[in-house]
Amino acid sequence: TCSGIVPMRIREDRISIEDFGGVGDGVTLNTNAFRKAIYRIEHLNRTGGTILYIPPGEYLTGPFNLTSHMTLYLARDAVIKATVDTKNWPLIAPLPSYGRGRERPGGRYMSFIHGDGLYDVIITGENGTIDGQGDVWWNMWRQRTLEFTRPNIVELMNSKSIIISNVTFKNSPFWNIHPVYCSDVVVNYVTILAPADSPNTDGIDPDSSSNVCIEDSYISTGDDLVAVKSGWDQYGISYNRPSQGITIRRLTGSSPFAGIAVGSETSGGVADVIAEHINLSNMGIGIHLKTNIGRGGVIRNISISNVYMYKARKGIKISGDVGDHPDENYDRNALPVLKDVVIKDVSGDFVQQPGLIHGLKKAPFSGICLSNVSLGGDSGWQCSDVSGGAVRVSPLPCAELTSSQQ
Repeated sequence: TCSGIVPMRIREDRISIEDFGGVGDGVTLNTNAFRKAIYRIEHLNRTGGTILYIPPGEYLTGPFNLTSHMTLYLARDAVIKATVDTKNWPLIAPLPSYGRGRERPGGRYMSFIHGDGLYDVIITGENGTIDGQGDVWWNMWRQRTLEFTRPNIVELMNSKSIIISNVTFKNSPFWNIHPVYCSDVVVNYVTILAPADSPNTDGIDPDSSSNVCIEDSYISTGDDLVAVKSGWDQYGISYNRPSQGITIRRLTGSSPFAGIAVGSETSGGVADVIAEHINLSNMGIGIHLKTNIGRGGVIRNISISNVYMYKARKGIKISGDVGDHPDENYDRNALPVLKDVVIKDVSGDFVQQPGLIHGLKKAPFSGICLSNVSLGGDSGWQCSDVSGGAVRVSPLPCAELTSSQQ
């Protein structure tokens, strides 16, 4: 386990949302109760921090900001439910590494649970639920009536020492858990749920973040289960903050898109990613490394192993022509670099196509090693524009492959 990078803190001071007028009837709007409670935690600043306890019940609320040295603790059968009145969602500035909202130009809607510049924050409990009630947002996306980019369920920015554990997340309007510009983040024992046709409901997206541990979780959503990102085209290149030191372990899930993904927004670079002991079912793509012209950035030292997939459209895809652009000002000469990738001990049943590797002529992939990959036979592989010849699927350990086999 890597979860020890952030210790679970025992906090002596505890308050309840009911102390601030919170009503768990599923109807009363509790936005002011949450804001008052968190204001109290911030300004009393008790030694060791404070627990905000959410008792059983359904607590309807608008979005709210967390503060440092706090634990948001959901009791069993506690539900924090997002209001469906989109007028209650404030706009915030776009991320500097994206230059605009990810879906629409301009700003973006604040995440349901948000924080910026925080330290020592825990979201946990007895497997209570945080419900984004995303259906209204999905319909706006489908009908093309969105004015600004949809909100995440949880986004923490510029923060350190974060634990998200033993909570169920469901029906996020957009991405579920989005640590961006963060370090020392643990996400474990979470369940993340959204319908398979819900648009862009990524499970966990570490973004320009370091020392991130994702373990022992179940994710079933409408988009990538875990996607490692680091900024979008010229904005990500300028911001220049990589994602590095990302560990993903003992993850189970299903999605019409990817199980383990890197990209496509990789402009700040991605390094030192380990994913292992992954079980996937009913997938679009099991493993997807994706980038594009204009991204720039270096993707390196990616290790993925011990993966089993059942029913997948494609087992492994490594591609340099995926993803859109923020505007027309991206640099056509900013080519990504992808190197030193090891994918081994991968098996599956009912996989329609084992894999596809589509490189870039002017920025070829290098050092890609596929070892002990059993996804229906080598004949189903498609490779193009890969430097030094085709990629070989080999039963040999990667260290024993000759240069012609890499």
